[in-house]
Amino acid sequence: MTDTILSRCEAIGLRLTEQRRTIAGVLESSDDHPDVEELYNRAVAADPRISLATVYRTVKLFEESGILEKHDFGDGRARYETADREHHDHLIDLQSGEVIEFIDAEIEALQDRIADKLGYELKGHRLELYGVPKQKDK
Repeated sequence: MTDTILSRCEAIGLRLTEQRRTIAGVLESSDDHPDVEELYNRAVAADPRISLATVYRTVKLFEESGILEKHDFGDGRARYETADREHHDHLIDLQSGEVIEFIDAEIEALQDRIADKLGYELKGHRLELYGVPKQKDK
């Protein structure tokens, strides 16, 4: 990441209360794709005065400002990650809910070739794969 969430907020002129700073810090230190409830539990551990409503409002503000990216991995929960991360795709384990990030040069090249073949210059994409672990041979 080139910038922190706080520096991106400051760069676009968002007012940063202590609670927003705490929520930004929680998001910054997340290495997963937390939903609002998970963010709330982590934030309230750092500052018990933070309400669930404050987390919802802050996440919405960060998303509308282009600081967070929202994902729907089909489990009924909106999940979040910082929007300035390097491009990657996701594999979602349907049994555990684990979200595995990956980068595959062949997939990237194939998508570019498909867009080119159809007469387009690819400007972005989102790839989500859903699966279950293979059964191991006994």
